[in-house]
Amino acid sequence: MLAGKHILLIVGGGIAAFKALDLVRRLREHDVRVTPVLTRAGSEFVTPLSLSALSAAKVYQDLFDLTDEAEMGHIELSRAADLIVVAPATADLMAKMSGGHADDLASTLLLATDKRVLIAPSMNVRMWEHPATQRNLATLQGDGVLVVGPNEGDMACGEYGLGRMAEVPEIISAIDAALSDGPLKGRHILVTSGPTHEPIDPVRYIANRSSGAQGTAIARALADMGADVTFVTGPADVPPPPGVNVIAVQTAKQMLEAVQAARPVEVAIFAAAVADWHVVNAGDSKIKKDGSGLPKLEFAENPDILATVSQMSKGRPKLVVGFAAETDDVVAHATAKRQRKGCDWIVANDVSPATGIMGGRENAVTLITDVGAETWPRMSKDAVAEALAKRIAEVIV
Repeated sequence: MLAGKHILLIVGGGIAAFKALDLVRRLREHDVRVTPVLTRAGSEFVTPLSLSALSAAKVYQDLFDLTDEAEMGHIELSRAADLIVVAPATADLMAKMSGGHADDLASTLLLATDKRVLIAPSMNVRMWEHPATQRNLATLQGDGVLVVGPNEGDMACGEYGLGRMAEVPEIISAIDAALSDGPLKGRHILVTSGPTHEPIDPVRYIANRSSGAQGTAIARALADMGADVTFVTGPADVPPPPGVNVIAVQTAKQMLEAVQAARPVEVAIFAAAVADWHVVNAGDSKIKKDGSGLPKLEFAENPDILATVSQMSKGRPKLVVGFAAETDDVVAHATAKRQRKGCDWIVANDVSPATGIMGGRENAVTLITDVGAETWPRMSKDAVAEALAKRIAEVIV
């Protein structure tokens, strides 16, 4: 699928820039044409000569190089490729992209392009966690920028945490997904996944038992079919798939806000196991067991995300798919849920302990639509995701 494609690779300044050399080499092995753009900071870590040798192409660096402007202006350069990849995407580059700055070649290309953009963030864990970086990330994702990584691990600065650039195979998988010409290409689809965590105090929370595996598999299957996937995930056990726009949340309220911000979408799939209640009087400090009796917790219902989107009078997705995790009378309860919430489809499954489905690798689902209930055989969660993605493509394409 990658053969014959053209990638404009922007190499930012950071220790992870050395991975860009391997990325170029691996892409060339896939018969991908790579045009490198090296930032001034990036040139402190890798040389134009090494990038040029591996890519067999000219390396672009200076916005005001008149020779380059005569050969290929920055507007043409920004639109000549099939995809723009920024690896590493530093905090500075992300801030420029978010703010629409255009003070060097890289930022100008990113502002002038009409192509999809994929970034592979890389920075210190504190920089990654800083509210400014997270705001910039949310803005970029809202603009449709694809994100792969970052990963968790040891860093060159000696600290540990999120901020390591995704590994080269992960980036190539994300590029492959971004360039997919599948039946869902160009369709914007929302998927929610994982549990939500509703705080009791800073160290305790209410949650449902969800690994996020099924939602992640669905997002991956849709991306593989070419969809532009916005993936809103709670604190899941499994990492998000490459090639999707990841929005990480903790609570049901945050998930609803992220869902609303992601609109408009053609399809919305609500696979997340959202907690039904939150604690109104959650403690600001850890609640102590001091012998004075049980803490008095006050509960309130969380927003009903599925019903909110299903019952929209304006901007409702063409197809809304909910999930029903039941322990008894699965089809009856799920059918009633579909009618009550107002969604188009319900994917129902039996999550009683004997099934081993909750947290397991397999699932056994029944798809409930306006024409009845269709029970699928037990299969892997990846297979369920692929079957659901194909069914969605049949309906909306």
